[in-house]
Amino acid sequence: QVHLVESGGASVQPGESLRLSCAASGFTFSAKTLGWYREAPGKDPEQVARITKDGSVTYYSDTMKGRFTISRDNLKSTVYLQITNLRPEDTAKYYCAVDIGGSAEWDWWGQGTQVSVSL
Repeated sequence: QVHLVESGGASVQPGESLRLSCAASGFTFSAKTLGWYREAPGKDPEQVARITKDGSVTYYSDTMKGRFTISRDNLKSTVYLQITNLRPEDTAKYYCAVDIGGSAEWDWWGQGTQVSVSL
């Protein structure tokens, strides 16, 4: 059974940083592409970043490329998302996801961790 458990979300002020973590189990972590997406109230889900088994990274917007850093630790079966210089528009629930089947689509995702940015 695939399990993805996100943590690290918090309520912060603009300009602060957070590191989100996602602990994975139930599959061969080192062999899969993982990533993050976010969902804000009233908005469609938005892809944030993905990292392949080989460590190749994709960010889905130029804004994210500058402030978001995805990384993985295969020994800990954990994927991370570092976010710097947080902005109010980053407020969302952040989900970790995994592409099990190799289709470039997310097959499993976690329950999410909430990031709230306000003064």
